[in-house]
Amino acid sequence: MDIENLDTIAAIATPPGNGGVGIIRISGTLVPEIAKQLIHRALTPRLALYSSFYDDDGSVIDSGITLYFSAPASYTGEHILELQGHGGSIVLDMLLRRVLSLGARLANPGEFTERAFLNNKLDLAQAEAVADLIESSTEQSVRSAQKSMQGVFSVQINELVEELTELRIYVEAAIDFVDEEIDFLTDGVVENRLVKLQQRIEQIQKTAQQGRLLRDGMTVVLAGKPNAGKSSLLNALAGHEAAIVTDIAGTTRDVLKERIQLDGMPLHIIDTAGLRESENSIEQEGIRRAHQEINNADKILLLIDAREPEIESILKTLPPGGNITKVYNKIDLLGIEPEIKQTESGPQIYLSIKTGNGMELLKQHLKQSVGFNEATDNVFIARRRHIEALNKGHEFVDSALNQLRGSQAGELVAEDLRQAQNSLAEITGKFTSDDLLGKIFSSFCIGK
Repeated sequence: MDIENLDTIAAIATPPGNGGVGIIRISGTLVPEIAKQLIHRALTPRLALYSSFYDDDGSVIDSGITLYFSAPASYTGEHILELQGHGGSIVLDMLLRRVLSLGARLANPGEFTERAFLNNKLDLAQAEAVADLIESSTEQSVRSAQKSMQGVFSVQINELVEELTELRIYVEAAIDFVDEEIDFLTDGVVENRLVKLQQRIEQIQKTAQQGRLLRDGMTVVLAGKPNAGKSSLLNALAGHEAAIVTDIAGTTRDVLKERIQLDGMPLHIIDTAGLRESENSIEQEGIRRAHQEINNADKILLLIDAREPEIESILKTLPPGGNITKVYNKIDLLGIEPEIKQTESGPQIYLSIKTGNGMELLKQHLKQSVGFNEATDNVFIARRRHIEALNKGHEFVDSALNQLRGSQAGELVAEDLRQAQNSLAEITGKFTSDDLLGKIFSSFCIGK
């Protein structure tokens, strides 16, 4: 992309509707000329100026605050003009049409931030954090997105890439100087550095996983026989009567979804129809939809009536190797205490949804099972693509270590290190396809 010859872009940066203040943002080479025609006054960078905004016939469209940022000292790295007028939708549209008539074009979603990336004002992880900050639904996710915007995540990735670069130089030098008395591939230096690199990536993976949970949340599906307590558990976790609860088996016929916060961790709780054989066509459809949600779940809570613990028929219908926790409900009717057991078949939690006894065990289990930690001081926001890139980088480092310990094939070690470097560099955008960039920035709101 030819950065120097990009169009001048403009957009309304405030949400649709009427408000006290409305902002139009303009970025590009035509900004000084547009400002001259629009406000009839000279601009001083970084100085707020109250002025009128003029139409082409000299009439006043609106009046308000003008802010000018000259390139490259701006968000996008280009000349930027912000017009802060009144927040009526009609007056903003009139002002935007005037700006467009002066040579600007309407900005695409995320195009301002994309230009900041292209002009090296932000790397890709920081740019994505801008959208994540806007979309944050909890205080913890806001703080984590701010850390990513400030470069906390990027610094750690850049350190990994730098270490991989140095290792590649070291390994390739060893390949080139095979006649030296010291075999640099077997003296333990490369192996030790690879082990430390492996451990460092694993640490970042754990933090990134928690950051992804803060951003995306975890999808938890409630499954089990009719009347096991699925809808009651949904209501208990949601804190309100989201689902109808009765003694009639099969009350839930469709999928019910609730988004809740569990100590700052977003959860997508999905209540499903009771799993059983049924001749009722409506109930059959509900059970089919239940299995669809079960197959896509991050976590399955299998609700079981503690008085009737036989569930083999249901277990056969669940995905093999699924992340399943068995939740034995109604222990108050048996007079037993709540507890959590770790068994060969997976965790088992004994509780009473009706009395609330044992619910805290379940909540702690949900957080621990995905590595969530309430302390977010060092957590940065992360996306699924970041996790995938870290996983690929880790796999290539593992492969390099195995090649070194096994065949001591320097060429194969060097290639694995190159692949690991490229995988990690995708996170900050140094080796990123235009298709991926288009997909990322198209998800932004217009005006950002």
